[in-house]
Amino acid sequence: MKKIIIFCALLVGVNVSSAQDIGAVVLGSDDASTLIQNYLSPSMKGLMSSMNGGWYSTAKSHKKLGFDITFGLNAAFTPGKDKVFEFIADDYSFLSVANGGTSIPTVLGKDSSNTTFNVSIPYHGNNYKTGSFELPGGIAKDLPVNAIPTPFVQVGLGLPFKTTIKLRYVPKTGFASKVDANLIGVGLQHDLTQYLGLVGKLPFSVSVLGAYTTSTIDYTIQTGDLSDQVSVTNGGAEFKLNIWTVQALGSLDFQIVTLYGGIGYNGGTSTFKVKGDYSLTYELESADGTNQGSVVESISDPISLKFKSTGARATLGARLNLPFVKIFADYTMQEYSTASLGVAISFR
Repeated sequence: MKKIIIFCALLVGVNVSSAQDIGAVVLGSDDASTLIQNYLSPSMKGLMSSMNGGWYSTAKSHKKLGFDITFGLNAAFTPGKDKVFEFIADDYSFLSVANGGTSIPTVLGKDSSNTTFNVSIPYHGNNYKTGSFELPGGIAKDLPVNAIPTPFVQVGLGLPFKTTIKLRYVPKTGFASKVDANLIGVGLQHDLTQYLGLVGKLPFSVSVLGAYTTSTIDYTIQTGDLSDQVSVTNGGAEFKLNIWTVQALGSLDFQIVTLYGGIGYNGGTSTFKVKGDYSLTYELESADGTNQGSVVESISDPISLKFKSTGARATLGARLNLPFVKIFADYTMQEYSTASLGVAISFR
């Protein structure tokens, strides 16, 4: 699981942790979805915040057929409240924490220790299906500056009417034989200064920006990745992300330095699914704990989750203007505050 979440964040297949899948969590029956929802929610929110960054470094639009190629990096910082979640026993029918603890690291927690969960499901009278699995700890120590990084390459092209179209694109790409991913993002920035009369003669620009990004990541789950109690055929995890942002931008554009900012709103949804045909082996115990053998059950496509994130954002940044090269950095205040930096080769 750590590997796929880090991969989702980087979108370039950088391996900074050993693979730890969540396939064994399906032993938890109906409780598995609740547990994974709590565990993954911060990463989904963080990715949506991070990937909406870096779309601009000025409110000015390119002249017609002007263009830029931008290489950048966004990094979303996880609020302290989302580094752990409370395991509330009443929310679960079949799970308990093996060591009795209640504070569990989320996927973005600093504690990298796995948490062991015990499973006990009523079965035919006074018998119980039992088992256990480990939920991976947090990956914060594996991430640069404990933030969710999302590098990007972006191309901007000037259109008529002082409008710039922007494109981010990663074709479907395979990594490490287990992961396939693709990404496409499109943005439009329209300069409003042209409608402001004499104000347009000042080194001040205002514009509006709208952008949309979609990404799909598929990760293969194999029996060898799982616990002894779980085997799988055609296993996989699927992550889909759809996000958007709308912002009003302003900038002071001097020859050497540009100061810029923006206010707006982010929104998005993401889904996470565990697919495949799973064979689950439970120990069978009587009410007094006497072993009664084992029982094998089969399930298909056991987990399907949806996450949603919306919220306001405000950005402040600065850009150094060199001949044909622009270097920029900014900070966005939002639920998962984000720092962005990059360099652009820009003409007109």
